[in-house]
Amino acid sequence: MPTKILVTYTTNSGSTREVAEAVATGLGTDGVTTEVIHTNKVQDLAPYGAIVIGGPMILGWHRGAINFLKKHQKSLSHIPVAYFFTAMSLTTTRETQLEGIPIYIDPGLGKCPQISSFRERYATVKRYLGPVLKQTPQIRPISAAFFAGKMDYNRLKWPQFLFVKLVIGAKPGDRRNWGAIREWAAGLHTPLT
Repeated sequence: MPTKILVTYTTNSGSTREVAEAVATGLGTDGVTTEVIHTNKVQDLAPYGAIVIGGPMILGWHRGAINFLKKHQKSLSHIPVAYFFTAMSLTTTRETQLEGIPIYIDPGLGKCPQISSFRERYATVKRYLGPVLKQTPQIRPISAAFFAGKMDYNRLKWPQFLFVKLVIGAKPGDRRNWGAIREWAAGLHTPLT
């Protein structure tokens, strides 16, 4: 029987949904079917043979993604799972894994400066993925991807705006790299099925 994959997401302004749809398109080949559903609307995980969960990074990974993982931690510990994060900034030392989990970094996102400022120390793979792994220890994703996102100041809540503007210094704009998103999704096809 062909695998059915759930691509679930949470979002602030809708742009992460578009990334989730691109992931689903990349996965939906060779008889694999996909469904894209917001984390708040997922009722049952039983129909799915694998799950991809995504969300934006603002003050940590979006609370909706974390809450979904916590709620379904037991079920997710028994099936292949992958994560994707969208962000406007990422400081990297060209990590290829964290705690044994393969890492994919959008080539247009990662910067390799000397880590000296708070912004550079904050926006790292370890700082983004580490807390997720710690909060949901039963789940071991087969991959975690970091993609450039889209920032619209007008769609942020006041605390988010202050953090993004003053602390992180992210500039508005759409930096999503559809080729990188599809490449990662295509690479997940075999491990998830």
